[in-house]
Amino acid sequence: MKVTGLALVPPPTAADLPKVTPELLASVLARYSRSNEGIAAILEKVDVANPEASIDRILKFVDYGHASIGGLTGGLAIALDGVSMWLAYKLFEIAQMADGQESSTRYITMDAANVPTADELGIPADLAPRWHDVLTRAFAAYHAEYARLDALATAEPDRVRLPAGAKPAVVARLRKNYALDRARYFIPLATRTNVGLVQSSRMWAQTVKHLASLPHPEAQAAANLLREVLLKQSPRLMRHSGPEASFQQQAAQELAASCALGLDRLSADPLYDDVWVQVDRATPPWLPERQSVAGALQARANRYAYQGTATRRMRVTFAWNNMALAELRDLNRHRTGHRYTPLIQAGFYLPPEIDRAAHTDLLAAQADLTRALLERRSPAYVYSLLLGAQTPFEHSTHADKFIYEAELRTGVGAHFRYADHLSAALREFFKQVPDAKQWVVEGTAEPE
Repeated sequence: MKVTGLALVPPPTAADLPKVTPELLASVLARYSRSNEGIAAILEKVDVANPEASIDRILKFVDYGHASIGGLTGGLAIALDGVSMWLAYKLFEIAQMADGQESSTRYITMDAANVPTADELGIPADLAPRWHDVLTRAFAAYHAEYARLDALATAEPDRVRLPAGAKPAVVARLRKNYALDRARYFIPLATRTNVGLVQSSRMWAQTVKHLASLPHPEAQAAANLLREVLLKQSPRLMRHSGPEASFQQQAAQELAASCALGLDRLSADPLYDDVWVQVDRATPPWLPERQSVAGALQARANRYAYQGTATRRMRVTFAWNNMALAELRDLNRHRTGHRYTPLIQAGFYLPPEIDRAAHTDLLAAQADLTRALLERRSPAYVYSLLLGAQTPFEHSTHADKFIYEAELRTGVGAHFRYADHLSAALREFFKQVPDAKQWVVEGTAEPE
């Protein structure tokens, strides 16, 4: 609202405003930023019957670049059905300012038929039969272990932690989840899933440009489909979404680094825990931090509560050497800061409830296929990975965001492996910030 003297002038109501396209809205707001006329006066000059002319006229006047107004288009929601788990992971990595959801592994089809074709993924033709065989065996292992663990949980109820007084339907669901959450490490990263994102045109253009610049045929195909849909909503902004040299060069360098490191560290053996946490509390000498950590945390009622400057200004970088892709897919969605992984297989995680020796042949065949793809420097090596593949993963952010993530991923309903990883990171964090321990609620991943 606008203040004029002592009188409050309310903004126009929704009923007073014409219906505008996302791009017209962005251009009107751009004009708004270079005028004191008020939004109603600007909208009066908009020809809703001819929005294209209005957009051109406004953008010509304000001389704004596409990026500076792209963020004003509001949230554009798009769902992508049937993409690989790798592409869903990559979308969350790229679109760090988006809100989104992906289909849970508990609800998607676990079958070799639910995987894009070798051609769609760029699997070399001579390796395609081996690739399909590994995936078929991996799905078979998943189903066999799920059935075994489900029967075990039914026969030995104490294996599954249950809330006091849980109803039969809850008990059945938690036993099912017990089996699913342990068998899931055999799921191929190539498995089809669904993902939906909501973000502005500006961020969609950046996302599509990034996808178009990757060497993976699936990413490029997704970029083309997204661009086709978004051109209907935001045609001018999406003209800036084609492949671009800096993105292509960085993608090439990252692929080369991943292939080299992947060949050096490729293993199907378990990679045991190693966590690294670095806390930086430095402040400018002319702007020292005067709040205690207790002062920043003690008033919180839960993890969503606001924290003080002592933790909001504190930088934290945390990393694990052995993050299984099953966990990486979710931890990668914490949007703050920067996340990095070479996405390699430096080991293979299986929970203690699964006999690794029973799957030696499958794991050896999968590792051999991954090696063959890495030796060719093929970007398609990612589609030979299973969710048990362990990779280094680094996340740099601030302490308030780290504390939120640690409380979330050890709290009620958290996956057992998330809790292991975040508890290890918390122990290292408390060594460097001991005064935080009293105020951080580390959970025990109780079922929900």
